[in-house]
Amino acid sequence: MTRPALDSMLLASTDPDRLGDWYAAVFAPQEDTKLDQYRVLRFGQFHLLIDRRDDIGARNPEPARTIVNFDVDDAGAIVERMEALDTTWVAELEDRDGSRFATAADPDGNHVQVIEVSPAHRAEMSGTPADSPLGLSEAFTGFAVPDLDAARRFYADTLGLRVSEDNGMLSLHLPDFRDVLVYPKPDHQPATYTILNFPVPDIESTVDALTGRGVEFLRYDGFDQDERAIARGGGPLIAWFTDPAGNILSVLQ
Repeated sequence: MTRPALDSMLLASTDPDRLGDWYAAVFAPQEDTKLDQYRVLRFGQFHLLIDRRDDIGARNPEPARTIVNFDVDDAGAIVERMEALDTTWVAELEDRDGSRFATAADPDGNHVQVIEVSPAHRAEMSGTPADSPLGLSEAFTGFAVPDLDAARRFYADTLGLRVSEDNGMLSLHLPDFRDVLVYPKPDHQPATYTILNFPVPDIESTVDALTGRGVEFLRYDGFDQDERAIARGGGPLIAWFTDPAGNILSVLQ
């Protein structure tokens, strides 16, 4: 059983275009797309959905009930963007022991708080030792492939993941995880261990679906694997396969 994860927030509006344009102009989302009737703005791994509703008022009558918080690197720069859009301030930018906070009202009157946490406060919240040489580095993972086009087709078309490309590298956008970087390396030699695991609720149906898309599952000596190549020797159920570069991946339940 997977743990619940907070993935998104929905803002209803009588004017979703105006509201969405405001959030896009102020906060510069990593993605700005349409999904059915929703406008979807992605900020890191969190999604802000904006939907048109005709059964609500034009302004939020109780905006203090729910506040949208944005963790930012430079609160001053965000405040300047808001002021350029004639934003109404609920609480102007202030310093609180090194961290900076400001609260504004979006075009529908919803309260939006900008938070720039100081390095000292962030270290305190994360439990990172103050003398750590890496500080609060936002670590990420990645792996190499010799053929970026083949990798894109496999991860996007065969596995059905969201994939983007920038600066000659791919990013795999995985649920509940930081993006995984895929970079080209012509003399790439695949590792002999699993580099990426995909937890799934039903491994048998997942294996069947991937097999139908041309994925071939691996068999290893010493493992109790069934007719689908799913290992059932204790612990999580797991099945291994490779990408076009020979990198080993798995699905596990």
